[in-house]
Amino acid sequence: MRSLRDIANEIFLEAIRAVDPYESVKKQLLRIRDIFGRGGYNNFFVISFGKAAHPMASSVEDFFPHELITGGVVITKYGYVIEDRRSRLSLYEAGHPLPDERGLLATEEVLELLRGAVDPKTFILCLISGGGSSLFISPMDGLTLGDKKKTTELLMMAGADIYELNTVRKHISKVKGGRFAEY
Repeated sequence: MRSLRDIANEIFLEAIRAVDPYESVKKQLLRIRDIFGRGGYNNFFVISFGKAAHPMASSVEDFFPHELITGGVVITKYGYVIEDRRSRLSLYEAGHPLPDERGLLATEEVLELLRGAVDPKTFILCLISGGGSSLFISPMDGLTLGDKKKTTELLMMAGADIYELNTVRKHISKVKGGRFAEY
């Protein structure tokens, strides 16, 4: 007979597996492959940002043939990159919870990729996880990275929760509040 401890441990491990970002994305990839196949797409780009960005993008890279993925960008928090892993995507580590220059550069690469590569036959898979609002940054015209960083810092010091932070962030960003979809 199994002990309560063994049963609890099994439940805990199954809960961890259920929310694993690699596996969560993997479960959706057959459907994504079908959509891609029916659409007659010429290009396939992967954009992934957030603390789970790298394992999510890795799941896509492991599933699709090497030559099918045209390119893409992954933006994750410093220290969250899966070691010993080759990627066909540009990989950036950036600041979280305070945005930094690396996040700004990575976001600009995403926007340049979209400006130059998007047509009706381009398929873009965008994977977003927690932390994405800090890592994917593009200040509104007239604002600087320093302005965004200071705003985030002040809000955090005042005790703002993530919903309050994101409410302000979307008003000072070119890519939040639905504006990213306009690219």
